[in-house]
Amino acid sequence: MSEPALGALLGFGRTAEVFACGALAMKLYKPTAVKSVPFREAAILTAVETLGLAAPVVHGVWQFDDRWGVLMDRVEGPPISEDIIRGGEARAARLSRMVELQVQVHSHPAPQFISLKTRLAANIRRADRLSEQRRATLLAGLVEMPDGEQLCHGDFHPENIMGPPGHEVIIDWLDSSRGDPAADACRTYVMLWARDRELAAAYIDAYGQLSGKSRDAILSWLPFVAAARIAEGLPEIDELMQMAGG
Repeated sequence: MSEPALGALLGFGRTAEVFACGALAMKLYKPTAVKSVPFREAAILTAVETLGLAAPVVHGVWQFDDRWGVLMDRVEGPPISEDIIRGGEARAARLSRMVELQVQVHSHPAPQFISLKTRLAANIRRADRLSEQRRATLLAGLVEMPDGEQLCHGDFHPENIMGPPGHEVIIDWLDSSRGDPAADACRTYVMLWARDRELAAAYIDAYGQLSGKSRDAILSWLPFVAAARIAEGLPEIDELMQMAGG
């Protein structure tokens, strides 16, 4: 097959840009990304496809000079964050749908995926703003947390859910893992909390109601999720660490 031709820029993030590629889309990683990253994302999306979840289908991995890209279905429509920001009935409906999609993800066992706790531990070890004692305490506590075997998206927030109501597609699965769904919900809560605390509170209530997970079970992961976020260089983490007892 000949090299796909890149079209218009459709979107971008910290690690990659997304270009139109005929009827498909090319997620082109920045030159700093190692070669294994796009192959790992392609493998994850292939595994997710077999579960029948709402995710882009992969069509190949390509190299463009010093960059690697994943060719996948193009997702049409804006992210649901646009409706959530507007508020009102649209916000409530989209939040409800967001929770429904996340619970669907969590309904699938994922024995072939990396452990969520392993991911958290790796980031906590890289969190250089933590004291050695605090890091050791967190890592010891993390060992005692539930392992879980369910599929967890790892970056589940409104910008990563795109498309019209009833036809949403979940994107950016690179951080997917297997683990306790409450931990994945806690990460979503933390990301929402950084932008809109009222929305974060509504989310955790809605998720708990649909999933049967208690608020306490979800927030029991907060010390570990907040500490792991330090490694991502996020500015809002100090107040979260105080909430989590850090």
